[in-house]
Parts: sequence; C-alpha cells; structure tokens
Amino acid sequence: MDIDTSRPHPARIYDYLLGGKDHYEVDQRAGDELAAAAPEARIGVRANRAFLQRAVRHVVGTGVRQILDIGTGLPTSPNVHEVAQALAPDVRVAYVDNDPIVAAHGNALLSRSGTTRIVLGDLRDPRSVLDHPDVRGLIDFDQPVALLLVAVLHFLSDADRPAEIVGTLRDALPAGSFLVLSHATGDFADRSAAQAVYTKATASLNLRGHAEVERFFDGFELLEPGLAQVPFWRPDAPPPPRSEEIGFYSGVARKTT
Repeated sequence: MDIDTSRPHPARIYDYLLGGKDHYEVDQRAGDELAAAAPEARIGVRANRAFLQRAVRHVVGTGVRQILDIGTGLPTSPNVHEVAQALAPDVRVAYVDNDPIVAAHGNALLSRSGTTRIVLGDLRDPRSVLDHPDVRGLIDFDQPVALLLVAVLHFLSDADRPAEIVGTLRDALPAGSFLVLSHATGDFADRSAAQAVYTKATASLNLRGHAEVERFFDGFELLEPGLAQVPFWRPDAPPPPRSEEIGFYSGVARKTT
C-alpha cells in the first residue's frame, strides 16, 4: 500500500479538524495553518458533517436504500451507513476514496458488514467508479441511489472538468435518485490564505461561487431551501456561532426523469 505521508492529504486534514486520530504530523500542521487562515474552519467541518447526516436521514426517509459516497474520507462516527441503517437496516452503502489509508481504515471498520463496502477509486475517473465490481456488487443502478459528493468537488480543478464528472455520474442514476453535495466557497470571506495551505497538499483547494456550485445540480431538482450554507440546510438545532462565515455551500436534489 502506497501511503504518502510527506504531504498533507485533504481527508487527513479534515479528520484532524474534526478531532479524529487518523492523521500524521504533516496533516496536523496543515490543519493548524488552515484554522489560522480561516478561523471558522473547525466549526465549518463540523457543520458540514452535520449537514451530511441530516441529508442522509432525509434521503433514506424518502425510501432510498442505496448510497454511493464518493470521496468519503476517513471514517468518523456516526458514519453514513450508521446514520442510514439506524433508520433502515437494509440500506446498502458503497464508499469510494482515492486515499489508501482511508480504504485501509474503512475495510477494518466494515469487515463484518455485508451491506457496506469501501472501494479504492478516483472521482476523476467516474466511469471506473461506476463500473467497479465492488460497487456493482452492492449498488443496483436500476433502482434509486443517493449519490454523495460531500466536500470533495472543490479538490478538483477546472482542468479536471468537474461538471462533466458529475454529469457522467448523474446519467448513471435512475429517476428517483438524489444528489447530496457540499462545496467550499470564498463568497463569505477572503479565503486565499486557506487555499494556499493546500498548495502543499496532495490536492488543491478550488473555491467556487454560488452560481458555479449550483450548476453541479443541472439535471436535478433542488429541494428547499436550495443551495445554502451548510448550517442552514434544514437545521435541526440552532446553528453554531459564526455560521454566517462558514464557507461551505450545500444542497440536496432529486433526479426526476
């Protein structure tokens, strides 16, 4: 297994900011730099995680029983499958990430679960993700699927053609499927210093504005309240202090045709 510990990795920085333990000193330093550059960073990643959990509960509540989570990151409890299966034990979850350490931790965590798998794959090659035998063995693309792209698309540059990637994934989903997405933005504060932290990481941070993020939902019907900062997407508790500064957009949308 080839794990690069010389440069910070976004999944491990995220784990550090969430208070996890699956990271290296290089990731901790990057996380501290990020928090110094964007003081709301720790609040933001927690709010993003809370959005993910609310969104999962919503899509499972509509009857969806399959989840494809691409760019899952390191397992932080409650995980997507824990949230989903607490509501419906028959929900199947395929996790996909391009970091070998994520796959290793995930496999250790999920080894006893026949309804959940983790796949080493790259969002930049969506066809290989969709065609992966472990994904196909769990996800039936003739039935509705909840596609999760949470805090991952901002690690793709425009040269990676992220809209085309999302389009490929969308076209593989049947009607009744959902897209759950969150994305970093600089709309609420100058976050160029935060972006600079990722120049030393394994992936760059590509901030996008409201209109750019909303375009990822082309071909889907956005649910209310539309594209909103993560604390304000159907909150189930009072938003944390400084929520107005949090630089994450979020949305959930349904594919109707």
